[in-house]
Amino acid sequence: MERILDDEFPYADGILDGKTALVCGASKGIGRATALMLARSGAKVIVCARSEDELDSLIDEMYGKGHLKLRLDLEDIETVQKIIKKLIEKEKIHILVNNAGGPPGGPLLANTINDFDAPFKRHLHAAHTITQILVPIMESEGFGRIVNIISTSVREPIDNIGLSNTLRGAMGSWAKSLSRELEPCITINNILPGFTDTDRLGSLARSISDRTGNSVKSVQDNWMNSVPIQRLISPLETGAAVTWLCLPSSGAVRGISLAVDGGRMRSI
Repeated sequence: MERILDDEFPYADGILDGKTALVCGASKGIGRATALMLARSGAKVIVCARSEDELDSLIDEMYGKGHLKLRLDLEDIETVQKIIKKLIEKEKIHILVNNAGGPPGGPLLANTINDFDAPFKRHLHAAHTITQILVPIMESEGFGRIVNIISTSVREPIDNIGLSNTLRGAMGSWAKSLSRELEPCITINNILPGFTDTDRLGSLARSISDRTGNSVKSVQDNWMNSVPIQRLISPLETGAAVTWLCLPSSGAVRGISLAVDGGRMRSI
C-alpha cells in the first residue's frame, strides 16, 4: 500500500489543498482507500463509519494533518441529519463520497418488502439526506464533488444479489437525475467497482460456496476467468478513480457511471 501511495499515486501534489471531503463507510475497503487517496491529494478528510474502532488507525495512516472521524449510522436517517447539520456549523464540505456496505446476497424473490428497508436507508435515503444538506455549502464555496460508490450491476445485473442490483439501479438513476439539477460548480458521478479485494467480496464468495458446494477458490477462479486483467482490483485503484472525479480539472465529467472493473463488463 505504501508503495502505491508514494510512487504511483498521480495526484500527490496537493491539488486538493483547501478542500474538505466527507467519506462515508471509511472504516474498510474502498471507503478506506478513498480516504487515503483524497488525503494524499491534500484534502482534509472527515471519515465516518458506524464503528469508530478502525477510524483511528485510518487517520494515523493518512497523509497530512487535521483529519477528523465521525461516528455515523447511515440507517438512522434522523440522526444522520442532525449530525451533518452540526458538522457544517464548523466545516465547509466540498467533496462527498457516498459509500456503504451492500445487502446480503440471495434470490430477489426470497426477499420480503421489509428486507428493502435497511439497505435503501443506508444507501439512497442517507445519500439524499446528506446531499441536500451539503449542496448549499458547495454552492456557496463555488465547488462541489459528489461521488457514489455503487456497482457494475447498474448496467449488468449480477446473479444472486437481486436486492443489491435493485438498490444500485435506484442510486444510479438518482445520481443521473441530480446531475441535471445541480449548479454548474457541482458534479455528481458514480464509481462502479468490479471484483475488488475487499471483505465484502470474500463474504460473497463464501456465500456462493455454501449455496453451490463449490470451493471458495473455484468461485474466485470463475470470477477471474471473466476479468481481462485476471486479478482482483486493489481498493487503492478504485480510490484513485474516485479522487480523479473530485479534482477541479474534472468539472466537465458529470452524471457518468465509471466502471473500475478490469474490463469485466461486456457492455459499452
